[in-house]
Amino acid sequence: MTSRRAILRTGLAGATALLPTWARSASPGRVRTLPTVSGNDITLTVDHAAWEIDGRTAHAVTVNGTVPGPLIRLKEGEKVRLSVINKLAEDTSIHWHGLLVPFQFDGVPGVSFPGIKPGATFTYEFPLIQAGTYWYHSHSGLQEQLGHYGPLVIDPQDADPVAYDREHVVVLSDYSFIHPHAIMKRLKQQAGVFNFQKQTLVGLLAGKDQSLNERLAWAQMRMDPTDISDVTGAAYAYLVNGHGPADNWTGLFSPGERVRLRVINASAMTIFNVRIPGVPLTVVQADGQNVRPVTVDEFQIAVAETYDIVIGPMPDQAFTLVAESVDRSGMARATLAPREGMSAVVPPLRARPHASMKDMGMGAMDHSAPAPAVDHSKMDHSKMDHAAMGHMMPAASPAPAPAAPMSHSMSMRDPRNAPQVKMGPGVQTISPMPTDRTGEPGQGLEDVGHKVLVYTDLVALTANPDPRPPTRTKEIHLTGNMERFMWSLDGEKFSEVKAPIPFRKDERVRIVLVNDTMMAHPIHLHGHFFEVVNGHPGHHPRKHTVNVLPGGKVTLDLTADAPGDWAFHCHLLFHMHAGMMQVVTVRPLDGEPA
Repeated sequence: MTSRRAILRTGLAGATALLPTWARSASPGRVRTLPTVSGNDITLTVDHAAWEIDGRTAHAVTVNGTVPGPLIRLKEGEKVRLSVINKLAEDTSIHWHGLLVPFQFDGVPGVSFPGIKPGATFTYEFPLIQAGTYWYHSHSGLQEQLGHYGPLVIDPQDADPVAYDREHVVVLSDYSFIHPHAIMKRLKQQAGVFNFQKQTLVGLLAGKDQSLNERLAWAQMRMDPTDISDVTGAAYAYLVNGHGPADNWTGLFSPGERVRLRVINASAMTIFNVRIPGVPLTVVQADGQNVRPVTVDEFQIAVAETYDIVIGPMPDQAFTLVAESVDRSGMARATLAPREGMSAVVPPLRARPHASMKDMGMGAMDHSAPAPAVDHSKMDHSKMDHAAMGHMMPAASPAPAPAAPMSHSMSMRDPRNAPQVKMGPGVQTISPMPTDRTGEPGQGLEDVGHKVLVYTDLVALTANPDPRPPTRTKEIHLTGNMERFMWSLDGEKFSEVKAPIPFRKDERVRIVLVNDTMMAHPIHLHGHFFEVVNGHPGHHPRKHTVNVLPGGKVTLDLTADAPGDWAFHCHLLFHMHAGMMQVVTVRPLDGEPA
C-alpha cells in the first residue's frame, strides 16, 4: 500500500497514476485478433510464459504461448483429435467445457482420467455432435487462475439461425499478480480479506448504505452485507481477451454491420455485469444453445457461462463494452469501433450492492410488514458461535420492534430445514425460506433503470429433446461457512464424500439446487445439458452452468443420458478447490447389465 506521504511527494502526476485503470484517459486500444487453430488434428502445448497486462509483466500458464489460449474453431458433425503436450513441471489437463464427449475425454484428473504428467502428451479424440460457443480450461490445481483457458467455437453443420455480418469472441477473465495458492491461504486466514469496500462511519453519517439499526443487526449476526465477492478488484485485473482495461482491446466493425459477440466468462472467481451503453443487446444463444432472441440493455454472466449477443446495424462511432465485476470493485473494458485508434467514454463504476434478507434465504417473507427483531440483551454473545444465527434482521426503524417468538422454520441454522445436510463447522447457515429467483437480474441490478436479462427470459429455440416428466426429485444444498472459507454440497466437502451421486442411464430426474449461503454459486454439471425450469414448458433453456443466487433455489430437469463419471461443482475456482464438488455417476456403462 502506498503511504499518504508518498502520494503527496509524487504530486498530481503520481496521484493520477494511482487511479484505477478505468478512470484514466482512454488509450487508443489494441486491435488484436485471437490466434485460431482449426482442423481435425490439433496440437496444444501447455507451458509457462510471461504475459503483459496493462504494461506490467505477469507470469502465466499459457496454451500455445498466449492468454487466453488460441480460439479452437471446429465443425459440427466432424471428428477431432487434440494432442495436449505438457511442458509444465506439474500435472495438467484440459476440460472441454460444455462439450458432450465420452467421459474418458472429459479431462478431470481423478474422475475421468489420471491427468497429463510433466513431459507427457495426451490425445483427446471425440466426435462433434453439437454447435455453439464453448471454452476449455485446466482442471488441475489452480492453473485456470494463471491463464490456462481458451475459447472454443463449433460452427453448425446446417444453416445458422442467427443472422450477422461479423463476429468477435470476447473472453472475460480475472488475473492476479498474487499467486493463486497465496490467495487461497489469505481467504482461509481472514474472511473478507480482499473486500476494500466495507461500510464506513462517513457513509452512515451521509445517509448512505444501511441504517444504524440494520448495521447493528448485521454486526450481531457477524455478517458483512458488502461481502459480495471473495476476491475483488483489490487483487484482480479484469481482462478482455487477455488485456487489461488500460490496454483497451478493440474489435473493429464496418458501419451498418450486425455484429455477433460470443461472450465467455472464463474467470476464476468473477461474475460480470455486461453492457454497451447506448446499444441494445439481442441475446441469441446461452451456453452454446440457441434461444429465441430477446433484447436487453445488460446481462449478468456467471463464471463458466457463455452468451451470444447480436448488436447493430452499427453506426460510424466507437462504443465501450463494459464488464463490471458483480461487487463493482473493478471492470473489464473493451472498445468496438469502425477504425483503429477510436475510443468512447468509459462510465464510472456504479455503487456497490448490499446483501439483503432475501440473500439470507428469507425471500418468502412479506417484506411489506416489519420484520421481527431479536432481543439481543438476553443473548450471551461471548459464547456465540459464528454459525449460530437463528434470528432475523430487524426492520430499519428508529425504535426497536418487540421481540417475537420464532419457529424452527425461521431459524438460519436448524437442521430440520434440510435434513439431508450433514451439519458441522462447514455449514454456517441453512436458508429457512429459499425462493426461486430465476426471474431476478442478480445482486445490484434490481434498480438500474433498464432491462436486464433474467433466466425466465430464456426460451429454447427448438423443443426440448426429452418431453418425459421426471420420475423423481433430488434436492442438493449448496453449503458453506464464509468466515472459515469452507464450501461443500449437502455439508460434505469433496474429500469427505463416501460415494458419488448415482443416476441410472436415461432416467429423467428433477434436481432442486438450494443455496444456503449468502454468495452466488455457478453450478456446472459435466457431460450433460439440463433444462432450467423457468416457466416455458417444452422450451426450457438447456444449459451446462446455472447461477444460483444467494438464498435462492433453481429447479433443473436432467436426462442422465451420458454413461460415466462426471464432475459436478461450483465453478468459482476457490470454492471448488475448498470442497464444493461431487461426482455424478451414470450407469450402466456399455457392456454392463442394466
